[in-house]
Amino acid sequence: MKFSFAVTILLIIGCTHGKEAKRRLKAKKESKQSAESSAGPTIPTIPGVKAGNVILSQYIDYPPYAMLGEAEDDFPLSGFGAEVARGLEEVCDISITVAQTDWGNCWTSEDKIGIGLARGEFHGCMTYTHTAGVRNRFLDFSAPILSANKAAGIITRLKDGVPVISGSSDLSGVKVADVLGWAPTADNLAIVTNTCTGEKFSGYEIVKPKEVTGNENQDALLSLLNGDADALWIYADQAYNYGCANKSDSDTHDCTLWDGLGTEFAYIHSGMFDFVRAGTTLAMSKKGSGLPEVLDPCIESFLKTESYYELCEKYEQTKGCFPNEFFPAGADSEKTEYNTPPNELPSGCIGGYCGCS
Repeated sequence: MKFSFAVTILLIIGCTHGKEAKRRLKAKKESKQSAESSAGPTIPTIPGVKAGNVILSQYIDYPPYAMLGEAEDDFPLSGFGAEVARGLEEVCDISITVAQTDWGNCWTSEDKIGIGLARGEFHGCMTYTHTAGVRNRFLDFSAPILSANKAAGIITRLKDGVPVISGSSDLSGVKVADVLGWAPTADNLAIVTNTCTGEKFSGYEIVKPKEVTGNENQDALLSLLNGDADALWIYADQAYNYGCANKSDSDTHDCTLWDGLGTEFAYIHSGMFDFVRAGTTLAMSKKGSGLPEVLDPCIESFLKTESYYELCEKYEQTKGCFPNEFFPAGADSEKTEYNTPPNELPSGCIGGYCGCS
């Protein structure tokens, strides 16, 4: 009887202590969650990387957004995206590292997340357009640092100054080359509207370029000029950006090829924004990463600064920037040819941008 009573007492004490331990553990957990919640979003951790530092990557062949700086500065990573990224340190308690990677480590030619971004070798990749379609199934996007400035377009060859594909064509039966790994993505062509007819494009065949030069845009243009395709789905400003007038010392593409705009080839469509969810973003990241929650408040603050305006001027992006109090009145009012749809352009192919025919 005494033994039974003692066991009962021990059981009661043990049970009481167990409940108290569970209560303390629960209280500690709730306290930690409360502290984390009040501190706001945290920077995702990359194994082996110091806490509190965001690593954003880019390649160097996408002027003026991602490129190399001058030789006397030892060719630093530069461009509009890199300088905006570093500018966030002015307005936020954040550390930004800009690193080089291949575009294929961010987004592949098969329209899938790149292995570097998927494995967490860096937090995000810079200066990608937030498009509709496939990218959103793999990726999250930060707030844009430029407005919907990246229009899509369709290029075709010129024969005796006349496009071999008419702007009024719905592209039925036409082979359309795609710039692998770049926006606009192949699925975006089905989204946009032919402003010459008001109809969608249909019945076309997307083809991969056969040329391999190491530059995806150049591969696609060569495939068009060689006759492997009769149309090319591409950024509307790509020929302008890749022309010799805008070539920097670090660019590897053949600018003379792109100077054929208006003589060898022309845009039969330009100013197509239907495929865009937002303009050029600072960073795209692995889906669920939480990176936008870290960067977006800093981006919002930086877009209000004079430093942002100065970068827009430096890289000749003022028309596509978000105006703030430091911008002169009407700084963003002028419309470029590549951002203008053909139904608003004069007839013919003046400067390589064709009106409806």
